[in-house]
Amino acid sequence: MAINASIATVGLVKFDGTGNFGLWQRRVKDLLVQQGLVKALYGKTKKPEKMTDDEWEELDMKADEDKAMMLLTSLPASYEHLVTTLLYGKETLELEEVSGALLDHYQRKHKDSAESSGEGLVGHMKRDCPEWNKGKEESSTSVNVVADSESDGDMLSVSSSTDGLNNSWLLDSACSFHVTPHRNWFDTYRSINCGSVRMGNDAACTIIGMGTIKIKMSDGVVRTLEEVRHIPDMRKNLISLGTLDSKGYSYKSENGIMKVSKGAMIVMTGQKISSNVYKLLGNTILGGVAAVVESEDDDTLLWHMRLGHISERGMRELHKRNLLTGIKSCKLDFCKYCIMGKQCRVRFKTATHKTKGILDYVHSDIWGPVRTLSKGGAQYFMSFIDDYSRKAWVYFLKNKFEAFAKFKIWKAEVENQTGRKIKCLRTDNGTEYRDGDFLKFCEEHGIKRHFTVRKTPQQNGVAERLNRTITETARCLRLNAELPKIFWAEAVDMACYIINRSPRVALDGKVAEEVWTGQEVDYSFMRIFGCPAYVHISGEDRLKLDPKSKKCIFLGFKKGVKGYKLWDPVAQKVVISRDVVFDEKSMTKAFKEEKSQAVESSNNIGRSTVQVELDELESQSNEEPHSNDQEQDSTRSDRPKRNKRPPVRYGFEDLVSYALLTSSEDPSTFQEAIESSEKDKWMEAMVKENESLSKNKTWELTELPKGKKPIGCKWVFKKKEAISEKEGERFKARLVAKGYSQRHGIDYDEVFSPVVRHTSIRAVLALVADQDLELEQLDVKTAFLHGNLEEEIFMVQPEGFKQPGTENLVCRLKKSLYGLKQSPRQWYKRFDSYMIQIGYTRCEYDCCVYVRILEDGSYIFLLLYVDNMLIAAKSMCEVNRLKSLLHKEFEMKDLGAAKKILGMEIHRDRGARKLWLSQKNYIKKVLEKFSMLDAKPVSTPLANHFRLSGSQCPKNEEEIENMSKVPYASAVGCLMYAMVCTRPDLAHAVSTVSRYMANPGREHWNAVKWIFRYLKGTAEHGILFSRQPGTNSVVGYVDADYAGEVDDRRSTTGYVFTLSGGPICWKSTLQSIVAMSTTEAEYMAVAEAAKEALWLKGLVKELGLNQGGVQMHCDSQSAIYLAKNQVYHARTKHIDVRFHKIRELIVTGDIVLEKVHTPENAADMLTKPVTTPSSSIAWTWSMLAACDSPLGLWWRRWRSLFVRLDQFKSRWRFVELA
Repeated sequence: MAINASIATVGLVKFDGTGNFGLWQRRVKDLLVQQGLVKALYGKTKKPEKMTDDEWEELDMKADEDKAMMLLTSLPASYEHLVTTLLYGKETLELEEVSGALLDHYQRKHKDSAESSGEGLVGHMKRDCPEWNKGKEESSTSVNVVADSESDGDMLSVSSSTDGLNNSWLLDSACSFHVTPHRNWFDTYRSINCGSVRMGNDAACTIIGMGTIKIKMSDGVVRTLEEVRHIPDMRKNLISLGTLDSKGYSYKSENGIMKVSKGAMIVMTGQKISSNVYKLLGNTILGGVAAVVESEDDDTLLWHMRLGHISERGMRELHKRNLLTGIKSCKLDFCKYCIMGKQCRVRFKTATHKTKGILDYVHSDIWGPVRTLSKGGAQYFMSFIDDYSRKAWVYFLKNKFEAFAKFKIWKAEVENQTGRKIKCLRTDNGTEYRDGDFLKFCEEHGIKRHFTVRKTPQQNGVAERLNRTITETARCLRLNAELPKIFWAEAVDMACYIINRSPRVALDGKVAEEVWTGQEVDYSFMRIFGCPAYVHISGEDRLKLDPKSKKCIFLGFKKGVKGYKLWDPVAQKVVISRDVVFDEKSMTKAFKEEKSQAVESSNNIGRSTVQVELDELESQSNEEPHSNDQEQDSTRSDRPKRNKRPPVRYGFEDLVSYALLTSSEDPSTFQEAIESSEKDKWMEAMVKENESLSKNKTWELTELPKGKKPIGCKWVFKKKEAISEKEGERFKARLVAKGYSQRHGIDYDEVFSPVVRHTSIRAVLALVADQDLELEQLDVKTAFLHGNLEEEIFMVQPEGFKQPGTENLVCRLKKSLYGLKQSPRQWYKRFDSYMIQIGYTRCEYDCCVYVRILEDGSYIFLLLYVDNMLIAAKSMCEVNRLKSLLHKEFEMKDLGAAKKILGMEIHRDRGARKLWLSQKNYIKKVLEKFSMLDAKPVSTPLANHFRLSGSQCPKNEEEIENMSKVPYASAVGCLMYAMVCTRPDLAHAVSTVSRYMANPGREHWNAVKWIFRYLKGTAEHGILFSRQPGTNSVVGYVDADYAGEVDDRRSTTGYVFTLSGGPICWKSTLQSIVAMSTTEAEYMAVAEAAKEALWLKGLVKELGLNQGGVQMHCDSQSAIYLAKNQVYHARTKHIDVRFHKIRELIVTGDIVLEKVHTPENAADMLTKPVTTPSSSIAWTWSMLAACDSPLGLWWRRWRSLFVRLDQFKSRWRFVELA
């Protein structure tokens, strides 16, 4: 206040308007000259040469303050309150601030004077108006918006500079509740009479209504503002921060941004404007349409799509450099494709490398596999990123083994372009990067290698984050273009191209391509990925009246070619051209129309949209965490949520059919079959099926009797693999009745039909290998059609084969048909009666095994599994004789020598009398189905660190929801079928994970994936049967652990029986009761295995193999004594009497129980996980040897680790593979 003191010193008085103003002005100027301020006050913008910068800046500040003081002191007495407020309310004065306050005061006083001129009192203040004072005295029910309502000073919180914000909301901490003057903004409204509101200058405004208003916030979420007062006399729309505070919300302002939040969720955001008030970032919803409409001339959305859905920050950076034309605001509205493509959890802070030049440090990683192959057949892409410039490259791979070749191509290219050498390469520990040739190449060229620590992908975070950015951008591009997944490689290539031309945070806003090349990037040729493009057709490629262009789809840019890469949907090929006209506006127009429809739908549907009321946000605040390191608000989609269906839990009634269904590429309907590219083959298959049905006289056409209802039918299609190399893929079509509409007691009675046991199949195959029998396979054409029906059933005519003139008739079934509930039983009854008729005997121990003793004393066997048959005999003549008999009665297909049965592949070496049984192809299909083909193999079926229990099951809704997306039941079902057929080494592992089928947890799923990894390394393993001395009888091994089950401390029983040197029967299961000692657990296991031994003894006896007692080996000496000696009965009186049956069997000689050392007990691995390859697993692998050479390598690798190898080889033989 220097001038005020100076005026007092020289005796100058404030000009009162009565004296000579010119004289007074001259005296003030003389005073300013004395103080040296006259230059600054009179606009001397050029600094004197003798004055320093600091002195000039200080002089300018003094001049600005003195100008403000001169303006205040020249005001008349009516401005006394305002002058006092400005002089003593602030430490410093600024001319601009004083001018704004005076202008606002003048406009408000002018309006008040006009409103108060009703009684002929012109020019008086509103506070002096008698009508106003009268109204003030009568008003007793008013509510104060501002606490200091008695002050005569003017309220400056909302100045006249906010007159243009009538359609915006202001965040106000001084008002008591939410206020708006707009009646048409309300979503719900009710008229009220609750008094008036008194403003800061004692002006009263009447409240005439209250309701709710919907506001679309800056994050795209529509929220409802409740209890909003309707006051027509208000000039602004105010949101009361005090009201929000009372409801549990908090607000904080920093750097011109105010955020209102509840817990971790940001509810609304305000931005400080020029008049120091906070404006809400959001639009009011009017009848489903936002109150503020974006400018049609703003190309922000267009460039957002062109640049692969780039962020606002990146677009703003390019806009500052004037590289993007047509952009005005750089402000983006809600983009659903950004959310669908990029939404993620809150990220961690990351560190960056500080390299000094390009190629000094390079990061690399491989992404994939993807189930949908690209147009070129790729399922991976390999990325490289230079740490200094952050430039990225991508190469597409069909398999990971191409990684080394791609690296050499990339290395040669970048080093030739830059003249620099690669110094260091960081990758993960993938086998493709640790390949011997790769490591040797890097060592020869002086490239240092950095690898990550196991299970620490964060150490390769630059490459991992790049892959994520590329895939997110590619996903946005593809979804926005509405292209199928097969174009994922083109989207990835375009995404990498865009990322290299976008500002990078690690480069402080610089562009990677500019840092790499040193040249400015040109964006003029950028176009929206997937937009329609019209390609010029040259004159020689068209006729005179043909169109001069054809419509294609823009896919990016061809490397090394100055032109555009486009997809011709008609010719189904890629086109490269530079003569292209793009239709980008159709993309942005469609996006805006879809967005407006979504807003309208949200207003009409109501609860189907994501509308979060402020009072209901408390329960959601814990579900949406917010990082303090991020300034981006939580983003939610305003689309309706779909209903999530629980996963299908498959049963195991038909385990074979379920496990073999690993492909879904076959047509599902008749219409799909006749419209597919293979329609001729499918039609041929249907014609054959229909001819077979007609030849078999399966039905007759008749009219439908009254009171009867026909069942439906449908065609089922399936491709079957070729059995031999000469035979191609088989196309099969079946007509299936819709038997689910049948009613018990009316359309059917009994439905049970037996099938041959897998143990019987393996027992017969063991005899085939030992006795060198002929093994042939037959398939019954339309097997179920041979059964005679006992009920009267009507069915509609099959689709595509309705006879002309008989469309109104139905089929009266005379014989069974696929799909009918009684069909399997009727077929079995028919086949069984015929086999008995031709002199075959049905085995008592397996009713689907038929045996006949020939004249020379040899046997012929037939095994039946629905419509698949195996025939084994010493003489091929007898086999052919049986085939001819079956051909006469049934329509058969001779498949020749058996190659595959129920998914089990059969390989024979008749010279060595060896037979291998494996599921190599089935296991590979399963691994591919669950994306485990590229998993790292492990050496044991289940690691010892897996201590699975019921406590690891999901305990809350979130965990249950996450695990419902995991195909646990499907995976265990596939593993179970492999274990049942050819893989006894999986018995304990599958038995363990199958206990948690009802409610699996994350650790249980990790155990299942571990089993898949074990299968990856042992996919070619299988059972080996061969003729060796001492192996032509059934031998058993039994073992038990003690209290191995974590939940109820039950023990596990495991046993395996062998014939011809290979396992034919095995089991690993929990015991029914809790054992009190290891002896009791082993004793109960022996009793359980004895039941299976008796059944096997009876089966092989019917197959012509007579043996005495079945040898069973147990590694518990006390359990053997307990079974043989009755003296121990006093110590075992608590054991259930049914377990003592073993004593009787030992006495009668049916069971011979012998001691075996634990390392030599093959059943040991059926009761517990093994940490290293023990002798038991070594013995199992010797039986699970395959005929392919990779297994020989695997076997020799581990053979040196087996304990007691010399003793073990003396008792059991090993398979030596070349």
